[in-house]
Amino acid sequence: MLQEPGADRVHALVDKSVICAVNVTEVISKLTDKGYDEVDVRQQYENLSLEVVSFDQHLALVAGHLRASTRHKGLSLGDRACLALAILTERTAVTADRKWADLDVGCKIEVIR
Repeated sequence: MLQEPGADRVHALVDKSVICAVNVTEVISKLTDKGYDEVDVRQQYENLSLEVVSFDQHLALVAGHLRASTRHKGLSLGDRACLALAILTERTAVTADRKWADLDVGCKIEVIR
């Protein structure tokens, strides 16, 4: 949405991607912090047509258990929610955060920058 480095890769993947509701909250928060108003944010979000997965008890359990193996990297709840979704759906977690590069948590990780 912000055309940051790695945006081309994200655009190539978005049609077959899923996102956790926790991570949608993060995206909306970042856009709001950058001055986008509610109407612009909603329009940008709806244009993506992403499948949003609720943060249910299964995701919560996996994300919670990831704390022990990711604490040394300082991963946030949102980071762990993304990883938990990738683990449970057997997908690749895509991130711009280089500190994920050497994580071994049970899913593939693609660092796009």
